[in-house]
Formats: sequence, structure tokens, C-alpha cells
Amino acid sequence: MQESMYRELSFNPEINFVMKDAGGQSKIQITQIEELLKQKIDLLIVSPNEAEPITPVVEKAYQNGIPVIILDRRTNSDQYTAYVGADNVEVGQIAGAYTNTLLKGTGKVIEISEKPGSSADIDRHKGFMETISRFPGIRLTAKLDGDWDKYSFEAPLTKLLQTHTDIDVIFCQNDRRALTAFKVCKNLGLEKMIRLIGVDGLTGPNGGIDLVDRDILNATILYPTGGEEAIRTAISILRKQPFKRENRLQITMIDSTNVRIMKLQSEKLVAQQQDIERRQEKIEEQRAISENQSIVIYTVSITLAMALIFGAISFYSLRENRKINKRLEVQNHEISDQKNQIEQLAQSAEIENEAKLKFFTNISHEFRTPLTLILAPIEDVLASEKIRDPLIKQELSLIRKNTLRLLRLVSQLMDFRKLGSHRMQVRAGEHNLVAFVKDIMVAFERIASKRKIDFQLIASDPEVMVWFDTTMLDKVIFNLLSNAFKFTPDKGRVYLYIKTISSDQAQITVEDNGIGMTESEVAHVFEVFYQAESGYKALGTGLGLALSKELISLHKGTISVRSQPNKETAFTIELPLGNKHFQEDELQTGHAEDFSMVQNFEIQEEDAASNNASVREVSIHEQSVLLIEDNNDLVRLLEQKLNVNYQILVANDGEEGLRLAFEHIPDLIVCDVTLPKKDGLSVSAILKADFRTSHIPVILLTARTTIEQQIEGIQTGVDAYITKPFNLQYVQESIKTLLKNRSALREHYTSELPIEISSGTNPNKLDKKFITQFTAYIEEHYDNSELSVEDIGKDLGMSRVQLYRKVKALVGMSVNEYMQQVRLNKAKFLLRRDDLTIADVAYKVGFSSPTYFSTAFKGKYNQTPMEYKKS
Repeated sequence: MQESMYRELSFNPEINFVMKDAGGQSKIQITQIEELLKQKIDLLIVSPNEAEPITPVVEKAYQNGIPVIILDRRTNSDQYTAYVGADNVEVGQIAGAYTNTLLKGTGKVIEISEKPGSSADIDRHKGFMETISRFPGIRLTAKLDGDWDKYSFEAPLTKLLQTHTDIDVIFCQNDRRALTAFKVCKNLGLEKMIRLIGVDGLTGPNGGIDLVDRDILNATILYPTGGEEAIRTAISILRKQPFKRENRLQITMIDSTNVRIMKLQSEKLVAQQQDIERRQEKIEEQRAISENQSIVIYTVSITLAMALIFGAISFYSLRENRKINKRLEVQNHEISDQKNQIEQLAQSAEIENEAKLKFFTNISHEFRTPLTLILAPIEDVLASEKIRDPLIKQELSLIRKNTLRLLRLVSQLMDFRKLGSHRMQVRAGEHNLVAFVKDIMVAFERIASKRKIDFQLIASDPEVMVWFDTTMLDKVIFNLLSNAFKFTPDKGRVYLYIKTISSDQAQITVEDNGIGMTESEVAHVFEVFYQAESGYKALGTGLGLALSKELISLHKGTISVRSQPNKETAFTIELPLGNKHFQEDELQTGHAEDFSMVQNFEIQEEDAASNNASVREVSIHEQSVLLIEDNNDLVRLLEQKLNVNYQILVANDGEEGLRLAFEHIPDLIVCDVTLPKKDGLSVSAILKADFRTSHIPVILLTARTTIEQQIEGIQTGVDAYITKPFNLQYVQESIKTLLKNRSALREHYTSELPIEISSGTNPNKLDKKFITQFTAYIEEHYDNSELSVEDIGKDLGMSRVQLYRKVKALVGMSVNEYMQQVRLNKAKFLLRRDDLTIADVAYKVGFSSPTYFSTAFKGKYNQTPMEYKKS
């Protein structure tokens, strides 16, 4: 259609023709028409994608005074200027009549639509049914929907042909659908039994005429596009010339009787059109040559006039240029010398870099030997029946698991080095991709079950045979699944999809509904050493995905990712089918060894370690310690060592740590620096700046060991900064010392009432401020016998629990105990006065009765108020 329109427009170059393609989307077509209306076009030619949704916008154009030509398909309205197209009812009738000719009045038929809901689909089906209804022996078994490439009818058609083996004819409302139907029949071995009828009769390879000529289709109905007629009608309307409102195009049937003639005619027409285009191009070239010759004549004239002027200037410039050339020659020699020096330096740098990489490779190899020597004895000891203490077994399992993890990291580094030096060789064999992925999934099933994650494999076929290196693809799939489980919350989902997307490619997709990534993170996710800064902390080395991409590239495949923050992440691998893309030395015909054992075993061990961990018991101790750490193994180790003397609270991320700190007011906090959601430096800064938690000692544990990083940590106000790896006894002694110092500070606060802070101590500024406000408040209200802890907390902006824990931590006694101490101290002073009785003193210092006052006074000073007054 477009070619015929441009062919006709070539005779009217003054017309500005704008073409819009909606790609079979009605919404897009409506938007495009509205945009054209805003541009104030002179005439609109529209081929409606669907009749009902397109009708309103076409009516709008017509009502705005813009001539509208409806092409090929109709709308549901008569508000248009002209219609150009064939009668689709007649198309269906011709197809029905030809079907009867093929079947001789008896048989079964399947119809495949051109586009559901379009006027062409409705009319062609109507005409087809009107015709075959006249032959009772012909029955329409089913009508399938086909919308160009948008909907695939291959699966429904395959199923239908497998169920109904007596289908005689398939009527497709366009030739492209007919070609697809032929492929389905061929796959089922039915191509000789089922006759195919198409519509369009287009020229060119795989056009309707070509398909009939090749005996792929029995017939096609020539459906003229109407492009030329539409342009002619449009020109007549624009020039105010007479035109026909209804322009019916002739249609005809093409089968084996006339296909050769039609093909020769179409080829002749195309050749003539190409000849016309070549002649037009030649005319344009001659016109351009003529214009250029005129320009040359004018240019030569001006050039001759200017030549004399520039001649004198050139002579002067020549002398200057000689001087400049001499200077440039000297500079060139200097630059050449510098270039040689730079090349020498570059060679030296390359040699040094190669030496570093060689050292890197050698040291990675050297790591494997001591790791093996650690791993082997640990496994022997764990297997021994002599070790029965579950605590010892747990610690040995922890050593073994982390040794395996370190071994895997070393292997990953060595793989990356091999890729960099182009020494990694593919050893591809033909394997069932579905079974291979299922074997890898076994390693993650226990974790999925424990965390209640929906973990499924969805495969289009039970067997998808692909050539690949099992060792390499195992590392890729394992890494993608590890990341998916790492960033997917409990009760989430991790799905794997395996399907063939074409006749020459297989696709694997790993999809989860975890934290996702931003657009900028997606853009860099396959870069070496890149780590995303999402809500979770950056984990790993930053090599996993970069290594995965390189391994897939060795298979001549691709890996891509799509992601939305807090919604989903999906990594898609596409591998070519067959083995033609591999070199001969890359193929392995024998059985390939399964290398997934170590990685899978590591995951099982990690899960087992989690299962072996006993449920955390709440220990009853006077002092509490809050651990903010996301590494479960380190948490269990610290908890195991500290719960003997302290009550342990655990948080796995920064936000949860802050919540527990404000809720429980612990005596001390041990916090990692690199945490999910909020890092340790931010956590410690918030704790030290808040009135409720400023008194709590904070210890930072971190792998950041540089002086600058340690200074940054100390500047947040933490009490200790301990770098990893650390000595557990050192951590225990640091906790004990900080709590001892806090106790000494508390004794200083309570040595004399009311509290006075001397210069000999150095408490936190916020603690000083709190103590000052608290003691001032008690001094002002101690005589109020109805004063409660709730009243004090409300006036100081704290809850009852937070006030209690804050005062208990700083002065070592409850709010009521401290208030009674103040009242009794005041009473001692007032009892020295002769003008006050015991009852007067009791009421003045806030006791509700003299009796309760006497009891409290004797309990504190071992004598009654009267005995004290007499003494």
C-alpha cells in the first residue's frame, strides 16, 4: 500500500505527505490522528485498525471540516468524504465458493481472522459463512483469532489439528497467517492433506502470489491495497475536482491456473516502476549537473577576480609560512621525542601491569592450597563421632561454610583472570536445559521452603536440548539464583522460565519480586566491580554479573535485565540452538562432568547452619546489649559469647536497630558500619544526637581499616571503633570496660543529691543537659505529693518507659527512688529547724502522710525523724 501511494505521489511532488504507522495498536492510531488534527492538515487518509474505537476520532476530523478518506477498512459511521477499498463481504464469498470447489460440497474448515473486531474481519467472515451455509456438507469447525504478530495462534491451531484430524481446508484472512498455518501443518505432517486459502495476493518473496506459485497455498484472493486510488481521490478533493464517494476495487482469485500470469504481470509492473524511478533519478542528476555548471561559471568568475587579490596576499603569506614551518619542524622533533618517551613509559607500565596480574593469578592459586588444608581436616573432624558437643560442631560448621565461601571467591577471581587473558575455553555438549536447571534448583529448595518463598520452574517443554558448557552455565544460573534469594523478602517469589523463542534460540529468565534496581543501576549492573547502592548494602565482589555476562558471551548468547524498584527484577539469558556457532575444538561429544556440586553444597550447608541454630532464648541479666549486624553467622558467634553475661537484642538492619534502641534503651550497642537500609555511621549519629539514647555507649565493628575511615567513625561520637578481623576477647573486654565506666559515671551523678557534675568527669553534652533538666524539674516539684512518672515524662517530652530507662542508666535508680532521695535530703535540712514539726516537714517535702515519711526516713538513715531532730 505504501509503495503504491508513493508511486502515485511521485507525479505530484508539491504535496507534503505525512505517513504514521500505529503498529496495529488502536490507541496509538487515535493519538496519531489527534496529533495530525492539531497540525491543521488539509486532508486525512485513514485505514482504521479497529472500527469501533477509531470511529469517534474520524467523526471529529470530519466535523471539523477536514476531508476524510477511509481506506481498506470501514468505520461504524457514514461521516466521511470518500471510501476506497474492496468489498470484504465479496472476499469472504469468493473464499467460500472456492472452498466448495475444493471440497466438492463435503468437508471441515478452520477460519483464521485478519484482526479481531476490524470491519474486514467481520465482513469477510460474514461473506464466507453466507456462502458455505448453502452447502450443508461443509462445516466450520473453529474460528481462531490472528492479529498479525501481536497474537500467536500457533499453539491453539496445533492443538486443534491434533484433536480434529479430519480438517480439510484452512481459510486465512491474510497470506501471512496462511504461511504460519502452513508451518504448523508441516510440523504435524499434514501439509499434503490440508488445503490453504489466503487473502491479499501481494507480490515479492513470501507474498501471496509467490506462495501459490510454490504450492504452499492452494489459492489467494487478490485484495487490491487501493493506495494509488486513495491518492488520486485525495488530489481530486484538494483541487475541487469531481470524485466518487464510494470507490469499489476489483478483487480476483489466484490459483494454479492463473498464478504464472499474475506473477509475470506483477514482476513486469515492478520492473516498469523501477525503470521509471531510474529515469526520474537520471533527470534529477542532469538537473543537478546543470545547476552545478551554472554555479561553477559564477564561481570561476568570482575566483578570477579574487585571484589577483589573493596572489599578493599569498606571496606575503608564503614568506611567513616558511618561518612558521621552521618553528613547527623544531616543535615536531620535540613532540616526536616526547612520543617516544611516552611509548617507553607505556611499555614499562604494561610490563608492570602484567607482572601484577601474574602475581594476582599466582597468589589466587596459592590461596587454594591452605584453604584445602583447612577444609579437609574440618570435614574429617565434623564426620568424626567423637565430637558430640553441639556448640563445637556449630562452630566447626561455621568455619567450614566460610572456607567454602572463600574458596568460591578465589575460584571466581581465577575465572575472571582467565577471561581477561583469553585462556578460558568452552567445552560445550548437548544437554537438556530443563533437567540441568532443575538440578541447580535443588540446592535452593530448602532455603525457599524455610523462608516460604514461592520457587518454581515454568518450562514450555519438558525437554529443551541446547549446546552449552555445563561448568560455565552452572556458575551463571547459580549466581543469578543466589542474587534472587539474597534480595527477595520472606514469602516472596522466585520464578525460572525456560522456553524457545524462535527456531534458533532458547531463553532462560530468572525473575523475583525483591527490592529491584533503579534505571541507573540497571545501566551499570554488568560492569566489573560495580555494586548497586540500593536499599540493601552492596554485597559481594562486584564480579558475579560481569563474569556471568562474559561466560554467556563465550556461548555467543546474550544476557539482559529489566527491573523496577521494590517490584521485580528479571535476568534473561538467550542461547542459540544447535552447535554451528562453536568452533570444532569447543565441542565436547562425551558426557560432561557436573561441576555444580561445590556451589550447591555450599548453599545446603548455609541452610543447614541456619537450621542448626537454636531459637534465641531471652537471657535474664541486669544489663542488655543490642547487636546491629546483618551477617547471621557473626550474630550467632557474638551472641554465643555475650549472652552469658548480658541480655542480647538483635537487629539485622539499621532501621530495625534504631527502633529497638528507642524501644528498649539497652545498656550498650554493638553496630556494624555497612548495613542494609541505614549504615552504621548514620545509626550512631542518630543515637548520639537523640535525648533518649545519647547516654548509651556504641561500639562500631567494621572492615574499613584506613585511618580516614576510622576518623570518620570516631567523629560520629562512638565510644569504640574495632576493625575486622577482631579478637573476641578484646570485644568482650571493651564492652565490660565501657559499662564499668558508665557505672562509675552514674555513681558520680548520685554521690551527692541534688546532682552536681564536676570538672573531673566528661559525660556526653546531651546527658549533661538531660540531668540538668531532670534535677531542676525534681527540685521544683518535689513538694507535690501527687507527682507521677507520667507527669515528669510528659513535661520532659519522653514516654514513661523511656524516662525510666534513661534515668536508670544514668543514675542507677528509678525515677521514684531518686525523687524519694531528694525529698529525704530536703527533710534532713528542714528537721534542723525548731519552728517545724515532723508532720510539717513531711508535707513540705511531698510525702502524703507523716507515717509514711517516718518509715522511709528510718529505712534510709536507720533512725526516726524525731531521733534525728533531737540529735
